[in-house]
Amino acid sequence: MIRINLLPHREMRRERRRKAFVFIASMTAAAGAAVAMIIGFVIQGQIDAQQTRNHFIRAENTKLDAQIREIATLRQEIEALKARQEAVETLQRDRTLPVHLFDELVTLMPEGVQLQQVRQIERKVALTGIAQSNDRVSALLHNLANRSDWLERPELTEIKAVMIGKPEQRAAASQQRRAYQFSLNVAIKGKGSQEVAKTPVNAGSSAGQKG
Repeated sequence: MIRINLLPHREMRRERRRKAFVFIASMTAAAGAAVAMIIGFVIQGQIDAQQTRNHFIRAENTKLDAQIREIATLRQEIEALKARQEAVETLQRDRTLPVHLFDELVTLMPEGVQLQQVRQIERKVALTGIAQSNDRVSALLHNLANRSDWLERPELTEIKAVMIGKPEQRAAASQQRRAYQFSLNVAIKGKGSQEVAKTPVNAGSSAGQKG
């Protein structure tokens, strides 16, 4: 007996192919979505790990900045302590400097020379006085340059002839005598305080006239 298939086999085959294509496409899409999801999880994990490292690095940088500021503060404190220590040592070393200076000036002062003012500013001593002659001033410069343990490099800044005598005797020329008023600067040897005494001191009685 002959059977005749009256069904549209071509349409059925086409339908099967369409269903197979839809199934494969769905599976492919599902697999792609799964792969994308997995890749997203991996990337997100890497991002989270990198953010964790970044937070750690920022926290460590903050700690380092604090330590650097602390070190800078400590250095400033150390420098301040050193400066204070040097100042104290300087004061201890030079507290007797004026005594030594006056003692030397008395010892080195030639006869016929009288100091009127002694003033120290920083590392120099300015001397003002009256001498009987130019030779007396030269002798003083020589003594300051060669015989002093505390002073060096004397420099004469001014010298001029003046007439001296008591006020009631100035009218009589015979009662007046010529003298030489001088000013000189001399340096202090070695290291000492930047300024021991800035106030002028009347040195007439400390290094007075000899002879």
